[in-house]
Amino acid sequence: AAVGWEKVRPGSFLAVSIILGLTGFTGGLWIFDTPLPVLLLGLMLGLAPFVLLWMRLTSRQAAAQMDFLPAVELFYQCCLVTGGRHIRSALQKTVEARRLPGEAQAAFEQLSRNLSVGEDEETCVRRFCLAFGHAWADYFGSILRVALSEGNDVTANLKELISDMRKAQLANQLERHKLLEIRLANFTPALFLALFIGINFRLNHDASYQAYLLDPKGRSMLLNALALIFGSMIMGIYLSRRRM
Repeated sequence: AAVGWEKVRPGSFLAVSIILGLTGFTGGLWIFDTPLPVLLLGLMLGLAPFVLLWMRLTSRQAAAQMDFLPAVELFYQCCLVTGGRHIRSALQKTVEARRLPGEAQAAFEQLSRNLSVGEDEETCVRRFCLAFGHAWADYFGSILRVALSEGNDVTANLKELISDMRKAQLANQLERHKLLEIRLANFTPALFLALFIGINFRLNHDASYQAYLLDPKGRSMLLNALALIFGSMIMGIYLSRRRM
């Protein structure tokens, strides 16, 4: 649900990954003569759905993080209107304003709805934090827990959180430029590989076909290049998540 794939069940997702992995191993046995390329091809195809899921999750969480600051600012304004202690009323006003950006509207609506029907507060807040999936949502969730359980005025805490988020957002602008460089670096090797092979096929189709497809060493070279590109993509996603 966190990546918007509500219709995909975990069992089906795992089955697709296993089928792709077995397809990779089978194809590797048919194409290559040594066990290492067979293992590489099977692992890459088997891990491909998980990498796609990871990329989707990272992209959605990055967007949610960008939308979270204006959402908290609006909630803070509603808390000031309701006196700072009536968190449920502030949540209701925040949702009714219909000014929350992106998917923050759905997350706040779900939180307000769950609390209004008497669902366990801890469960509601935990689900809300998971919908965003970053540290700022966890801090905000801690403030909500205190306000819901003890009825304290949390406007000062919210103001401090908003100030910290604004400072962090300014600092993260440079990090986003670095992440863009990482993404470009991930796709550049694949682009150059396709360009290089395309030029070779254009200049001498028969020799290139013999060198890249018929020759076992040529097939292994292509597979190793794809494995390096695949590994660089995983590293780029990992670094993106570390900076969230």
